[in-house]
Amino acid sequence: MKLLLSGRALTAGTVAVATLVTGGSAAGAATAPAPAHPAAGATAAAAPDIPIANVKAHLSQLQSIATANGGNRAHGRAGYQASLNYAKAKLDAAGFTTRVQQFTASGRTGYNLIADWPGGDPNQVVMAGSHLDSVTSGPGINDNGSGSSAVLETALAVARSDYRPTKHLRFAWWGAEELGLVGSRYYVNSLGSAERAKISGYLNFDMIGSPNPGYFVYDDDPTIEKTFKDYYAGLGISTEIETEGDGRSDHAPFKNAGVPVGGLFSGADYRKTSAQAAKWGGTAGQPFDRCYHSSCDTTANINDTALDRNSDAIAYAVWELSQ
Repeated sequence: MKLLLSGRALTAGTVAVATLVTGGSAAGAATAPAPAHPAAGATAAAAPDIPIANVKAHLSQLQSIATANGGNRAHGRAGYQASLNYAKAKLDAAGFTTRVQQFTASGRTGYNLIADWPGGDPNQVVMAGSHLDSVTSGPGINDNGSGSSAVLETALAVARSDYRPTKHLRFAWWGAEELGLVGSRYYVNSLGSAERAKISGYLNFDMIGSPNPGYFVYDDDPTIEKTFKDYYAGLGISTEIETEGDGRSDHAPFKNAGVPVGGLFSGADYRKTSAQAAKWGGTAGQPFDRCYHSSCDTTANINDTALDRNSDAIAYAVWELSQ
């Protein structure tokens, strides 16, 4: 999640459907034709449980990438490029059609990764996304390896289950969010009005495994908000409206363009109140994430229960909103 103050001069360059950032292979991998849709009248598919072990395995890979590349995965740095290549390879192997979108910010080249699941109505697109970059001061495992890994594992669950939704599914990992939502804004601006109108919902996940977690739901689009609240109500968990990160993450460019948006958040450097600690557990008077934008945002900076619940909530919403 970007800092509240981000008044840096940012520029965006020409879009490119790029090759793998460091590998040179084609960005769009050929995929097999999609199997036929289920017969009319078939029971709607239920979202699968997202294995927390798989999500944590992705986090471990992102940690290793940061450790091997100066301790971060920031825009324009080798750690970001390696993170993107890791996610892209997983998605290509699973049968997604991927592309890498190139832009420029603060004098460095940045990249967005877009992955489309074959099939579904191209005029009704459900998107789920997260920013993949960290700040330069740390590996960014909660911010935002947590959201990136959960979205990646949800996409891989789509492939494992051979899910064939009515709507078209698209997943995205954004670059340069920490510099002011640059990658997501570039993507939205690259779409014509007709293409933007085809996006029936954009779901954003930025920091979902905070070590002293809260359970916050965006209140932007009523249908998306209700979907997440229904999921948590089923767990007996009371949620609150997300206010700390309002406008500070990658849903903002979509919202500003008129796309319905929603998402989840487990808290950054705001402090948990006594009432919140009574409701959710954890420690009152302490930040939701004491390592926010710091070098200690490592794999040790994750609450497994919050990560597990939020990962399952992502899958629940993707399935519910795409049928």
